[in-house]
Amino acid sequence: MSEHAISRYPVPEVKDLPEDLRELILGVQEKAGFIPNVFLALAHRPDELRAFFNYHDAIMLREGNLSKAEKEMIIVTTSSDNSCLYCVVAHGAILRIYAKDSLIADQLATNHNKADITPRQKAMLDFALKVSNNANAIGEEDFEALKSHGFTEEDIWDIGAITAFFGLSNRMANLTSMRPNDEFFSMGR
Repeated sequence: MSEHAISRYPVPEVKDLPEDLRELILGVQEKAGFIPNVFLALAHRPDELRAFFNYHDAIMLREGNLSKAEKEMIIVTTSSDNSCLYCVVAHGAILRIYAKDSLIADQLATNHNKADITPRQKAMLDFALKVSNNANAIGEEDFEALKSHGFTEEDIWDIGAITAFFGLSNRMANLTSMRPNDEFFSMGR
């Protein structure tokens, strides 16, 4: 376990959190074997933590045409573009596990154009980066390009929602100097 602070803001004790959040965090700890630092760092403001994870679950657990690995590809690629160490490391670990590929997260975090991905996934990530960096320029041609790869209108919403949500997450992680758990670095390798 790291001796370094996980956030520049005070981190409450799990036992002092509201019951619903305490149960959520302890459930994650039981499943993962550790508590991801995002839960602890954002617990500084319990109401915001609750809202954060409600929206997270709404977009990440939603049934649709994007695979779990593709959702994580979006997160790793856009989080790298936003220089978010926490999200690249944590979601890189999750991506390696879902994709059953020890290289993919590092490839996407460095340069998705050189990664071992399909043309469909490249189009998805190109669009996600446009949502992240230049959303005001999104036009019908972007939707048509994605549809040519088999994405539906709902899939395109999913790509945009994941990108936008993790844009918030990236900024809060950077604001708080959120440190990735040491456990994430070796997962899925």
